[in-house]
Amino acid sequence: MEYRVTATAGAPPAQVYRLFIDVERWPELTRSMRSVRRLDHGPIRVGSEAQVSQPRLPSARWRVTELEPDRRFTWETRSGGVTSVGDHLVEPDGAGSRITLTLSMHGPLSGVMAMLMGGIARRYAGMELEGFRAAADGVGGADGAAPPAPPAG
Repeated sequence: MEYRVTATAGAPPAQVYRLFIDVERWPELTRSMRSVRRLDHGPIRVGSEAQVSQPRLPSARWRVTELEPDRRFTWETRSGGVTSVGDHLVEPDGAGSRITLTLSMHGPLSGVMAMLMGGIARRYAGMELEGFRAAADGVGGADGAAPPAPPAG
């Protein structure tokens, strides 16, 4: 099972990527996140973990599995026979960026999970995409989140 959403932003890829890796700030960008708390310190890296709380979902511990500076951030969580993978990709698109978020689920119970949680997963992916796009462009998110502070740098 896989959900993918894409949008363009006027900001350069490096600016969007900084939003991706500032995971503790995500609740400012979208209502699909209640809290994100890093479980380690320093720059985010492969192996970094965070505890993520989202409305209507159990809290989950996500672990970074891939980082490509200024391009991609991927992490995963495992629970009850399902591995969920969240991929955050930014690519150049003219003077701006193309943002692609993908959520995939694998494992023996992924089909059941897709039936139970597919609607909310699609809705949250869309909210998160709009939050990243809006923050990169310096405007408030369409899902009603407060306008974010301008990105550093």
